[in-house]
Amino acid sequence: MKLIRGIALAACLLGSMACAQTAPVPIEQYIHGAWDTLGRSMSECKSVVDTKVTTAPILYLPAGMATPPAVASMQKECNVQVEHLPRKIARMGDVKVAEIPKEGLLYLPNRYVVPGGRFNEMYGWDSYFILLGLVQDGRVPLAQGIVENFFFEIENYGAVLNANRTYFFTRSQPPLLSSMISEVYSRTQDKTWLARAYGDAEMDYALWTRAPHLAGTTGLSRYDDIGDGPVPEMADDSTYYPDVVRWLMAHPGVKTDYLLAGSAKPDAGETARLAKTSCDVTTSKVCASAYADGHRLSAAFFHGDRAMRESGFDTSFRFGPFSGSTEEYAPVCLNSLLYKYAKDMAGFAAQLGRKEDEAKWNERAAARKAAVDRYLWHADKGLYYDFDYVTGKASDYNFISTFYPLWSGMASKEQADALATHVSVFEHEGGLAMSDRESGTQWDLPFGWAPTNLFAIAGLERYGFHADAERLAGKFMSTVKTNYLRDGTIREKYDVVSGSANVKVAAGYKSNAIGFGWTNGVYTSLAALEHAGGASANAGVITAAELQKLIPATVYFKGQSATVQLRNSGGVRFADGSVMFAVLVDTGGYSSSIAERYQEYLITETALQFGDKTLPAGAYGAGFRSDGLLIMDLGGKTLMTIPTTADTSLKRPVPLQVTKTEDGKSYRLYSGRTMVGFDAH
Repeated sequence: MKLIRGIALAACLLGSMACAQTAPVPIEQYIHGAWDTLGRSMSECKSVVDTKVTTAPILYLPAGMATPPAVASMQKECNVQVEHLPRKIARMGDVKVAEIPKEGLLYLPNRYVVPGGRFNEMYGWDSYFILLGLVQDGRVPLAQGIVENFFFEIENYGAVLNANRTYFFTRSQPPLLSSMISEVYSRTQDKTWLARAYGDAEMDYALWTRAPHLAGTTGLSRYDDIGDGPVPEMADDSTYYPDVVRWLMAHPGVKTDYLLAGSAKPDAGETARLAKTSCDVTTSKVCASAYADGHRLSAAFFHGDRAMRESGFDTSFRFGPFSGSTEEYAPVCLNSLLYKYAKDMAGFAAQLGRKEDEAKWNERAAARKAAVDRYLWHADKGLYYDFDYVTGKASDYNFISTFYPLWSGMASKEQADALATHVSVFEHEGGLAMSDRESGTQWDLPFGWAPTNLFAIAGLERYGFHADAERLAGKFMSTVKTNYLRDGTIREKYDVVSGSANVKVAAGYKSNAIGFGWTNGVYTSLAALEHAGGASANAGVITAAELQKLIPATVYFKGQSATVQLRNSGGVRFADGSVMFAVLVDTGGYSSSIAERYQEYLITETALQFGDKTLPAGAYGAGFRSDGLLIMDLGGKTLMTIPTTADTSLKRPVPLQVTKTEDGKSYRLYSGRTMVGFDAH
């Protein structure tokens, strides 16, 4: 699939805010280095740091495990306390969080990659998208080690955990272990390894097909959490739960069972009552601060809040305000993932020659599809919706998870055709948004995230909607790259309506973490799809019609905006799919001293070679002068002057154009008959 990046790179500014004056290293180089920057192991002091809680770092080993030499060295070097869990864990819940009052990191044997920012541990579903990037970047041993860490979690901590911290003993995350196993096995073809993986994956799947993960009698599964009260990891966001209270107080027309009357400093009697109806203020600092305007949150809300965090979508209004009723729904996303899990297991069984197992897994997949079609598919609307199995009513919340059945291969052709007609519900200039409702939380409009964009794009591609997949991938990759060129960072989420990483979240995680593991992985995966689709077949001078789609109407230079002359533009798509283009600018609003130097805006996704001069990827101001082509950064600083020549043989000179050389090996950028030769570096 060719993925035109549709680069809004020329919108290298947000409003009138100037871009970074120095172009960062190419984004691929940044991502390549980030795998090590975000890498963690049990021999490094930085691995145990946890800014989410206020306690000193502790590393926990499984009960009875001898202290590994690397841990002993780290203990001494980092002054870290090392403890053992109280007993062996076979299933989630065998050890209660209350039995481990001092929060800490759970030991893992292999190096892993963390998301970034406050997320300094190995996460369940983040790791799948990170792994996609690792295998594309040739880091298969690191990817395999991460998967084996999940085997270690299952065998020693009872489940694939939300992340390897003790306060995550109460929940898992979206089940993607079989997909991770598939990625690694496709590279190694190691059947001995697959046989080991099969047993652990079987235990992981079972977690989702027994209480408390059953959605009533629907035959479907739900998200849940076996803990009580507010989550400890919100200790570094003391306003979240009070913000929820304030929102509910400000919206009395929204009926929930989430609010209780309560005091800021309850007496002994009220404390005892709150321990049953809300949370225990004596054991949880987060609970003690979860108060506003004479009210506290109910135990029912905290149950749903915890289940929401197992879903990974924390938070949206998809399952009620702040998703406080998550555990009451059979969600499209989870059941799509479990369908694929069963199909993956059938494939593993076939590889291992286990015919009876293969048949059982296919039966499980078929049963889940039948239940999804009954409860979650709505042919009249052409979309999948979550099902509230408590009330027996379908949700009407348009959420991007409606495309998960495409990614998992569960949708029929007729269902896929219907879904594809509703892409516009979520599509914006910067990619696909989570929903069409602006709740003020980070997993709703206007925000878009790498994982859900990938699921939708890959799903559309799987069912043959190549143009949609191409367009959407181009939009999201452009958003990531444009913002990277602006500030040299890759973020966890983006405002896909404005195309910006400068997000404004009203409640929940208000920051936009830098790193960022899954965005790096998804970007790399989409780039690989582009390469696999034969971008080289489309290499050459970009047509005028396509340039009109690529080039923004307004660009910025020295903090000032100007319109462009689309009729005077030219560009190239190189063999690797990267794009460059140049366009004349209306500089009437600039002073004469600037206008005589700045006539063109030039964007390139890859380094360009002009003779012996190399121009890095980025956005630039440019102008043909008597002494050559002047290249400036967006602050107006001169970077280089490239010698020009006159092409007297050119038959039809125009103010600006790009052509291919006669031998087809390089390109020329013209202003009238004056030109410079160039190619990708």
